[in-house]
Amino acid sequence: MAAHAAVPTRRQFSTHGWAVPIVVGVLYGLYAATVARQGGPTTLGQLWVGLVSAIVLAVGIHTLHRHGRALPRELRAVAWGALSGIAVGFLFSLSGASILSSSGLGLAFGAVNVAAAYYHYYTHEDAAGRPAPY
Repeated sequence: MAAHAAVPTRRQFSTHGWAVPIVVGVLYGLYAATVARQGGPTTLGQLWVGLVSAIVLAVGIHTLHRHGRALPRELRAVAWGALSGIAVGFLFSLSGASILSSSGLGLAFGAVNVAAAYYHYYTHEDAAGRPAPY
């Protein structure tokens, strides 16, 4: 029997992990710039708000999706809830709403997402945190 060595392969560059975060980030940034405009003319500051918010959200989604598995399911659910709550609260604050109502909406939305994410992770992982076999 001859021993055959495996030929090492180069890992190809892939944008697979960035497609969804970029699309969501761009849509969020466009919506943020539109809300910040409040019916007036478009200014450079509003475009910067949209661009920066798009980049921050896309990087946050990508980071949680790629490295979130290192966290226990409870902290991962809290991280997703915090990201979504902050995003919704920020959008609501751009409309001119008060800090209290923006914070309240962000907390409520984040709490619902924490519960949903925890339920998803709890039902799709075993006790050690590995994906459940199907």
